[in-house]
Amino acid sequence: MPTSKSTSGPWLTRTAYDRLAKELEHLSGPGRKEITHRLEAARAEGAVSENGAFDAVAEERSKNEGRILELTELLGAAHVGEVPADDGIVTTGMIITATVNGDELQFLLGDRHIVDGQDDLEVFSESSPLGAAIHGASTGDTVTYTAPNGRDVEVHISSVTPYKG
Repeated sequence: MPTSKSTSGPWLTRTAYDRLAKELEHLSGPGRKEITHRLEAARAEGAVSENGAFDAVAEERSKNEGRILELTELLGAAHVGEVPADDGIVTTGMIITATVNGDELQFLLGDRHIVDGQDDLEVFSESSPLGAAIHGASTGDTVTYTAPNGRDVEVHISSVTPYKG
């Protein structure tokens, strides 16, 4: 699948893009065929209106088609980039360790699709209040932003490292 030249879509690492493209290929090919065969088998069992197996497979098909649509739109708009430089500056694709209102947090700045199911990282968008406040800051900086509830939130950045996933 070609990548978009636009930088307005979500930023994905090459690894994340390839992983999501592979998922889309499976869901729209073999995954879709397998669900269709199961739907036909459930339909052959009798009256569709009283067939729990048919309803379950039909719901699965709906979820599969929704995921195909989501991935198609995401990959079509994505900006694929290299892992950011390990320079201590907060930017998309970095893992941030920060003290936020006294609590230490570790999170990824970027799109939730960057993280695969193996990582247990919280993700904040660069357009979220926290993400916008720290974007461009450096290790050791302290910034303050106004949260949606109107309170000022202080953020001290302890470390910034590139996400490799």
